Amino acid sequence: MKDEKIIELFFARDEEAIKETEKKYGALCHHIAENFLCMHEDREECVNDVMLELWNSIPPARPDDLRSYLAEIVRCRSIDRTRANNAWKRGGNVQIVGDELLSAIPDGTELSESYESTRAGAIINELLASLGKEERAVFVMRYWMSESIREIARRTGSSEGKIKMMLMRTRKKLAVMLGKEGFTL
Repeated sequence: MKDEKIIELFFARDEEAIKETEKKYGALCHHIAENFLCMHEDREECVNDVMLELWNSIPPARPDDLRSYLAEIVRCRSIDRTRANNAWKRGGNVQIVGDELLSAIPDGTELSESYESTRAGAIINELLASLGKEERAVFVMRYWMSESIREIARRTGSSEGKIKMMLMRTRKKLAVMLGKEGFTL
């Protein structure tokens, strides 16, 4: 079923919208959740929560790209669940892959402000636009989908060493671009 039809089902408050979304994008949702959450039960609960959030957000939202809209919700909820599962009060100390990327962005209190700023997002988009197809795909798989180096290497047919080097060079490019825009490194 086409995304436009699924969105119309959401607007009609037809529960078939959830079934069709799960049928079309369920594997994607589980794949993204799996990259963040170790326990099967957590992944299942996260994907179920995402479907409820989708139901509650459409309407009023009318996403232009249902796949991307859904993927972003899954990613955010998976990160939230990971943080909750690994909160200090529960004895955890797990670092999310994003910390690797944040090493290219300035430290200190300015970090949270600058990272979430529109300009920082524009710089990252500019970086992505300047990269070749493979580098862009690797960057997105690692820092957006949080895939392991091993999985990226398997999916791209490259060695793990090549993927690590590609990511390191991309982070250095990002650091240079941020430095040119006045972000202190």
